[in-house]
Amino acid sequence: MSGYTIIDADTHVTETPDLWTSRAPASMRDRVPHVVMGDDGSQRWLVGGGSPLASVGMTATAGRGSFNNPPKTYDDMHPGAYDATARLKYMDEMGIWAMVMYPNVGGFGAQQFLKLNDPELMLTCVQIYNDWQTEWASVDSRRLLPITSIPFWDVAAAVKEVRRCAAMGHKGILFTGEPQYYGKPLLGDAHWNPLWEAACDLDLPISFHIGSGDMAEGMVKNRIVTYGKMATFTELAVDIFLRNGLQLNDLLMSGVLARYPKIKFVSVESGIGWIPFVLEAMDYQFQGNSVAEEHPEFDRLPSEYFARNVYACYWFEQTAPRRLIDKIGVDNILFETDFPHPTSLYGDEVHARIKGGLSDCEESVRRKILWGNSQKLYKVTGPSAEDEAK
Repeated sequence: MSGYTIIDADTHVTETPDLWTSRAPASMRDRVPHVVMGDDGSQRWLVGGGSPLASVGMTATAGRGSFNNPPKTYDDMHPGAYDATARLKYMDEMGIWAMVMYPNVGGFGAQQFLKLNDPELMLTCVQIYNDWQTEWASVDSRRLLPITSIPFWDVAAAVKEVRRCAAMGHKGILFTGEPQYYGKPLLGDAHWNPLWEAACDLDLPISFHIGSGDMAEGMVKNRIVTYGKMATFTELAVDIFLRNGLQLNDLLMSGVLARYPKIKFVSVESGIGWIPFVLEAMDYQFQGNSVAEEHPEFDRLPSEYFARNVYACYWFEQTAPRRLIDKIGVDNILFETDFPHPTSLYGDEVHARIKGGLSDCEESVRRKILWGNSQKLYKVTGPSAEDEAK
């Protein structure tokens, strides 16, 4: 059996400190995201005006710390967080053949760039990030799989960027699941049709990564004061998992899946245990409210659209993989580790969680979830005999 048994559908790359400052035009260099030193000795990203973001190490705690004690500098992080060669070494150790890669600084839907408040600068920062991610992945483009961040505030520019990055080998499109939160039309509005058409034309899945919409930052601060930091982070983590359920709810009623039968969406880092309830509830309400009479273009139930068009990623869960796979659909589940984030699986825990969740499954089911579904969706080239012999 191959030493590589996993294709990881959600990981993150910790952006290097000079990512934007070394690449931006001179006229923009003093306004792009950059790293500053905090009062506590930690390096922090500053994006636009206002307060710096959390410590750079908050997105790279794997093997080094936690929410409560994240690495303060790049030197304190696992090197695989920001160095592609070190990432590949870690992947070899874990039996992970490929990793799908998502951003941090620009936000999980590129929404942080809105803080720059300058359309030209915002677009430039998105393009710089995508170029950098492409170069990072070039260390082994079979195994490091970039996802295109888009300037979703300008749909024409977003489509252009998707096509540019597809030509460079990107494997998917990152989009907010709640564009209305940023003053943009709902998912079902014809405004987004050019983006859906580009995704279908290029056969690229569209990712709704958790944390791409309403993060209610003011409420988070209030909760920290009332509940404490760690209790708030625990609440927030589950809140944003379930928010992806709201985004899926919206997507299933948006008409997008009916109009574009070949389109694919991925709910990233949101887990899978909530999906059977949402689908059962959607079907019940759909039939009870005679939606198909109002919208004859809906030619199937919400659960059937999910089965045809939507994927979801899981990592820590033990109950859902053992009991709910048949209710979700084995062809719709991807496995992830979320490396190197605070909620990620790291080291021995990766295989322990897999064993605990999938040990009762047939090998064909395990293979689909850990490998086959992601390989097909992202068109992953598998390892050669030489790779296996290393």
